[in-house]
Amino acid sequence: MSRSFPGKLNLFQRTMRRWRSLAPYNAVHAAEVTGAFDEQQVIAAIDAVLARRGIAAHTLDRRARRFAWAATPAAAPTLAVMAADGAPDGVLAAQVGRELNAPFAAGQPLRFFAVTEPGRYTVGIAYDHYVAGGDSIAELLGEIVDALTPGTPTPPGAPPALYPPTYAHLWRTHPRALLHAMAAMRALVRDVGRAMRPRDADVARTHNEFALFRLDAHELAALKARARTAGATLHDLVLAVLLTVVAPIAGTQRAGSRRPDVAVAAIVNIRRDMGAGHARDFGQFLASLRVVHPVPPDASLDALARDVAAVTRANREQRLYLRTLIGLAYAAVAWPLLSSARRQKFYAKHHPAWAGVSMLAVDAAWPARLGRARRYTRGVSTGPQTPAVLAISQTGDALSFGVSWRTSVHPGDLATRLESAFRAAARGA
Repeated sequence: MSRSFPGKLNLFQRTMRRWRSLAPYNAVHAAEVTGAFDEQQVIAAIDAVLARRGIAAHTLDRRARRFAWAATPAAAPTLAVMAADGAPDGVLAAQVGRELNAPFAAGQPLRFFAVTEPGRYTVGIAYDHYVAGGDSIAELLGEIVDALTPGTPTPPGAPPALYPPTYAHLWRTHPRALLHAMAAMRALVRDVGRAMRPRDADVARTHNEFALFRLDAHELAALKARARTAGATLHDLVLAVLLTVVAPIAGTQRAGSRRPDVAVAAIVNIRRDMGAGHARDFGQFLASLRVVHPVPPDASLDALARDVAAVTRANREQRLYLRTLIGLAYAAVAWPLLSSARRQKFYAKHHPAWAGVSMLAVDAAWPARLGRARRYTRGVSTGPQTPAVLAISQTGDALSFGVSWRTSVHPGDLATRLESAFRAAARGA
């Protein structure tokens, strides 16, 4: 291990580094804080939390694919501040969109902002996505919100470890699952051959549109009940709804195609498979899965959810997410041989997906004294792998949806279509 760069990027982090060479690949988290806004107080709290955790600055050895965090920042943290002006979600969505499209300066993979209202405000973190996964950032944001919330802050425990093992540890820990995944690659290739490929009208247009909507407690309860009745999880039902929304878009672009199926993706958090000793490590433990399925116009949402559940169940039980990691390793070999334009199209050709889902149960990472996180919001850049992303956050009795998409693939009203579909599903339609 290098003393100067004790951390080593894992396979998924290296993949994100390649994606960000084409366009920013960022993510954003935000949550509400009760109390009057004080800019200097917020900056001081952010500065103190980053210093305590030792993540105030970041350096990277690109050639060796190693990194290091530091407790001392290269520059004082800055805070972008904007007033809600009576439309907090609208102002927040606009800021999230700006953050998703803005590149990060070298050495500073974290940015902060606040949206102010009378008696409360929203504090947000934008981050260069390769440095951490959503669960690590939710815990970080929770500590900042805790420090800003009136009352006695939660006593800080030991800061999380900053240099988790790479996926080589995963291969060594689960060799049988790896062999099974390698044997199952043929089935994955077969699925890819059935899936319609997204057609990008302008690969040079990498701008992310962003929109935000929320479902209330009644709607969330209705979706959970519907999923249970179908023998599925909420996550399965979300993927099924997503399939029904993107299928007409795919059909319009690919009328008469010999590829009859629609593919969507889901991010998989594999932290648990890395072992109990890494339960709180600050970093990224991500893989993905694909659901490839025919979606005729008269498809039953409940039947579709049951079929999706069979796919996700096999993924959990057999660790089939390892197949996508094998695919990423293949892409790493091919990447240096491709032009920029071919890199943009590479995943649509070899591993197509019309949209992806990233779901996060926020309360598990939230300080207990705060109860449930309020108005939690996330957004994720699209990148070359999926032209649309649903960043869904569950906080107790509510769901928030942050939708990012590229209009060179999807229609401008994609977020409106998704909102209508999810509300309809909650009504039982």
